[in-house]
Amino acid sequence: MTTDERALLRRAIELAAAARAGGNPPFGSLLAGPDGGVLAEERNTTITDADISAHPELKLARWAARELDPATAAATTMFTSCQPCQMCAGAIERSGLGRVVFALSNEQLTGLKPGPGWPGVAQEGPALYEEARVPVEGYYT
Repeated sequence: MTTDERALLRRAIELAAAARAGGNPPFGSLLAGPDGGVLAEERNTTITDADISAHPELKLARWAARELDPATAAATTMFTSCQPCQMCAGAIERSGLGRVVFALSNEQLTGLKPGPGWPGVAQEGPALYEEARVPVEGYYT
């Protein structure tokens, strides 16, 4: 990791501290474009926005998908205070961003939290394949 990249990661940590100071969970992220300049910054606002999806990584992935052409997105790096959750990781993949650099891993984050975390949700399936495939078939060709 370069000195400039360390500075960008430290900025993501500063955004996490600002989120916490504002009454939200302590997570922050930014996007650095191909030239290394900051394109956008976000912090977690799940509490103040009353929106469970207001993670900074998700907000930036949505911004990138909307505002960046594919080549620029692929050359853009997200710097984030913590490894993206599954929801955010899916959005990052779909946004076309080329790279993610994080400070805390999900395992390290879990070690900093008391208790077992979020309970799992039972999932059942697949089911009704013949019916469910009809609206999907041919869409991705």
